[in-house]
Amino acid sequence: MQSSLSLSPPEAALPTLSKLGSPTIPDDLDVAPIASSWLSSFAKFAGEGDVDGVLSLIVTSSFAANMFGPPGKELPSSPEDISVYWRDLLALTWDFRTFEGTANIKQFLEARLKGAKISNVKVREDFPPTLQKPFPDLVWIQLVFTFETSVGLCTGVARLVPVVDNGQTVWKAQGLFTNLDGLKGFPEKAGALRNPEPNHGNWEAQRQKEMMFEGVEPTVLIIGGGHSGLDVAVYLKALGVSNLVIEKNPKIGDNWRGRYEALCLHDTVWYDQMPYLKFPDTWPVFAPARKLAKWLEQYVETMELNVWTSSTVTNATQDPTTKDWNVTVLKSDGTERVFHVKHLVMATGFKGGQGYVPTYPGMDSFKGQILHSLQHKKATDHAGKKVVVIGSCTSGELFWVLVSQWSLTKVMIKAHDVCVDYVDHGVDVTMFQRSSTYVMSTKKGLPILLGGLYSETSPPTDISDRLNASLPNLLTAGIAYRATKLIAEADKDILDGLKKRGFRLNDGYKHCGLLLSVWQNAGGYYMDVGGSQYIIDGKIKLKNDSQIKEFTEHGLKFEDGSELAADIVLFCTGLSDPSHTMRKIIGDEMTAKAKPIWGLTEEGELKGCYGDSGIERMWNIMGNLALCRFYSKHIALQIKAMEEGLFGERYSDPSLA
Repeated sequence: MQSSLSLSPPEAALPTLSKLGSPTIPDDLDVAPIASSWLSSFAKFAGEGDVDGVLSLIVTSSFAANMFGPPGKELPSSPEDISVYWRDLLALTWDFRTFEGTANIKQFLEARLKGAKISNVKVREDFPPTLQKPFPDLVWIQLVFTFETSVGLCTGVARLVPVVDNGQTVWKAQGLFTNLDGLKGFPEKAGALRNPEPNHGNWEAQRQKEMMFEGVEPTVLIIGGGHSGLDVAVYLKALGVSNLVIEKNPKIGDNWRGRYEALCLHDTVWYDQMPYLKFPDTWPVFAPARKLAKWLEQYVETMELNVWTSSTVTNATQDPTTKDWNVTVLKSDGTERVFHVKHLVMATGFKGGQGYVPTYPGMDSFKGQILHSLQHKKATDHAGKKVVVIGSCTSGELFWVLVSQWSLTKVMIKAHDVCVDYVDHGVDVTMFQRSSTYVMSTKKGLPILLGGLYSETSPPTDISDRLNASLPNLLTAGIAYRATKLIAEADKDILDGLKKRGFRLNDGYKHCGLLLSVWQNAGGYYMDVGGSQYIIDGKIKLKNDSQIKEFTEHGLKFEDGSELAADIVLFCTGLSDPSHTMRKIIGDEMTAKAKPIWGLTEEGELKGCYGDSGIERMWNIMGNLALCRFYSKHIALQIKAMEEGLFGERYSDPSLA
């Protein structure tokens, strides 16, 4: 079966009512008995390891003849033009897999269902089944349940769609999601399991001893004290796994503080929560960088994480026999400590944190200043100058910014934001747009994409994260394709204004707007928080009618012969390869063994992140605050399972690397 990502348009695989042959579903449908009946059957078949029984509960090719309307209607070329999915995160595969189509799901179940020993399947009473209508012709019952395997405590999500079978409407799963939440016998030390003992006068000394690791070794060494490294550390601590975070800067959050003054998150407060410790209710929707920097510093103290600041990992080698790591850490006083650890976590951030500046003829003769956005501090540094900003997307093209020695986060260094800051401080600025950009407003676009999951009235974050993850990217592509059209309608005034100014627009990767652009390309878009209006109003000048040919002494010359005067040329052109920092630490030979990082596999899973990195007991984590909040726990659970002898064999497909 052809992957949904390769379909054009991607919505072709959506389980619409017309394809299912189903009538309109009433809004007042009593979903409880439907969900209960389906879950009861699932519990029976899964518990017995009955693959055919479980498959009977899923939309399969056996229903194809009844899915497409009355007799005599032409059937599609494939019996599975309505794609079915099963996404598993560690629960059954010890890997991150999305199975598309009945044949792939059957093969997976035959390999894993019986051995999983699924039991104790129960609906989540605090989140009852609901009827959802993402679009008028797209209807499903969302069912959230819990279950156990031989070693794990898990969450499942099923989305049941109505199929017509011999004239009767039967609800079948078009999508299933199974996620490992915890390990049996090894609960997180939180909530009811928090430390119940009083501590009279010994706490501070105990903390100092714990952080120094004198005479003892941590089980895990985490390189990078940004949000991604801290997320892994806090989950490992809750699971009783000793760990140490190494951070180059003097204080946690320093690289947030060191970025340009106008820097602000463009993800919302509800989306950016961190594990165990929510932002206060007074926290702004969009956090300024320096505010978040202080939060991260306080987070380390509050969560009692072991962090060495002003320290740098200079080298890490792996014992070929034991697979343990020898990690050399250079401390601020010039001394070195070689740690011997079981696991190495590379919270080294997307694209290595190295600014990419393309090379043009004449750069050496330019009498002005050439900078990358990572070097930009504040607009007033260039008062009275003519500035040209190269790039028109997030960080020109990319969406992570260095916030620690190694770690990056989605703070949206945008060419737009830099330009707005210049305009607000009276600096003459021109944006050079090298290629077209996808533009979506945060005010109208984000509620369409995320409003139901991450908002003031959304479910608890842990539920929202699971629901969000339960929609595989293969299915999200089709939904996003439609959502992109709705967002474009909502943003019509902005988009029309940009077009009138000559700003070149696109619809995102495969016409699916923001989400696939993030996962596949990590860029090419701008989430508008006001910068577009500056372009529309002419406050930000625009140049995009020809490509740069060369630098002159006093500016830029373009291929059409036009010239643009400049004192400052600021490149918002993204960052370097993600293996850059890895190569510096573990060397070229070991780095060559690692899997590619970022971008989507044919299954729609991210490459090289959160699971098998290609190097045994080395883990990669990167992404925005929401991604790292969710997947950091998966890293911690894998490490804990390995340390306790519970980790099984990955059900992996090497061709998907």
